[in-house]
Amino acid sequence: MEALTWTGSLGTILNPALTVLVALLTIAVVAQMVLGLFAAPMTLQSNPDGTLQARGGALGASETAVKYLFLATLAVVVAYIIVPLVMPYGSAGILGEISKRFLPVWIALIALYTLSIMYKRKLGLYGKLFDSTVGMIGFGLVMFWVFTAIFVGLFDMILTHDYLSQVSGLKNKTPGVPVPEGTEGAIPHYLLGGDNLARDIFSRVVTGSVFVISIAPLATIFAFMVGITLGLPAGFYGGKLDTVLSFVANLILAFPVILLFYLLVTPEIVLTGIPSYMAAFLFIFPLIFFGVLLNSRYYTQPAKRNAILIPVLGILGWLYLSVINQQGTVINFLPAWMDLFDISILVVFVSVVFVNAPTVFRIVRGLTLDLRTRDYVAAAQTRGEGAWYIMLWEILPNARGPLIVDFCLRIGYTTILLGTLGFFGLGLSSESPDWGSTINEGRKLLLIYAHPALPPAMALLSLVLGLNLLADGLREESLKD
Repeated sequence: MEALTWTGSLGTILNPALTVLVALLTIAVVAQMVLGLFAAPMTLQSNPDGTLQARGGALGASETAVKYLFLATLAVVVAYIIVPLVMPYGSAGILGEISKRFLPVWIALIALYTLSIMYKRKLGLYGKLFDSTVGMIGFGLVMFWVFTAIFVGLFDMILTHDYLSQVSGLKNKTPGVPVPEGTEGAIPHYLLGGDNLARDIFSRVVTGSVFVISIAPLATIFAFMVGITLGLPAGFYGGKLDTVLSFVANLILAFPVILLFYLLVTPEIVLTGIPSYMAAFLFIFPLIFFGVLLNSRYYTQPAKRNAILIPVLGILGWLYLSVINQQGTVINFLPAWMDLFDISILVVFVSVVFVNAPTVFRIVRGLTLDLRTRDYVAAAQTRGEGAWYIMLWEILPNARGPLIVDFCLRIGYTTILLGTLGFFGLGLSSESPDWGSTINEGRKLLLIYAHPALPPAMALLSLVLGLNLLADGLREESLKD
């Protein structure tokens, strides 16, 4: 079995075309920038059909050239993804085989975008996201890794080899190396090479998405529930309650974030049981949030309220007990099969919630201080609505724009924190394929072998970039709302 090149026979056609297009696009962009410095200010004029009149002259020609060269370059890049799907194994090289492995993700993305664009006028703020180019790009990057995590974690797809299996002789081997006969996984190559323990880098990167996607968004949701549950009454009532909660939040925020993480995830602290007690305290807030939310909404309809509230709180209560119960810790009163998280993931989860909740609290408190003086709040008070109904069903929906944007940014921030923890060998186990740990393993030989560290670093970069672009798109559309 021969080693794979990056683009195989497909590259003999597309590589020269891409090189020429990128060169021409670069020249056109530079020309547009230079000509723009000397161009006279343009006044907007419309054509007889109502469309805006295009700029004329050399600058107009350069703008047109940039547009069409960019579209042509994008078409070639898409060809690298689509054409290999109908080519024999190995003929499209490493990039072609990677594209084939992600086929379920491409199909899911196409289906999601098609349905979302078709019904975007009926989908509220989410539908308006598809009016923003930046938002669509960011959403696509995020959903790429979300679908990857789903297909890897639930359906065991995309993987080419076991992310923990080691193949003798493939230590630090370059991308496209063939595996010895008898050790083949789904394919007979390591697409992105082997790491310092001869494990498949591609399989470890895609498996790492499961760890990142399962921890960062869920931990951010918990942090928001803590921050919202405490921030709404602090801003609405004010007084001593606000003073005490604000002091505690500021006290936590006074410590450097990384220092707090180090303190919470170190083995000595874990053995004291502090993270388990923190989990028992912090994870009770989702029960409080949903209990108060449903009770305030259906307070005047006791039968309907009880029919909804009892099963919801029952399920959440079971999940709460399952999460905080850990074998070998101070909180251990359930059978082992009910443990949803192992202790290493629980400690990281608690740390993320603890660090992010005070910031969310301050944002919610500030928004509540502003919104509680609005006319619709006074109208609800005149109707005789209770305080929690006003906070959860009048103030919170009108604060959704800033909170949604902050939620996206905070997931990216949490992702970086998880990567930082993994980089320093804290939190998850040393064998974990999470991107931070994988980057840490690869950076030790970075000057000699760059390929083990670059794929997880690019994966982390693309996810965080997507979250930031998604937040920009949501901010843009929420301001129009």
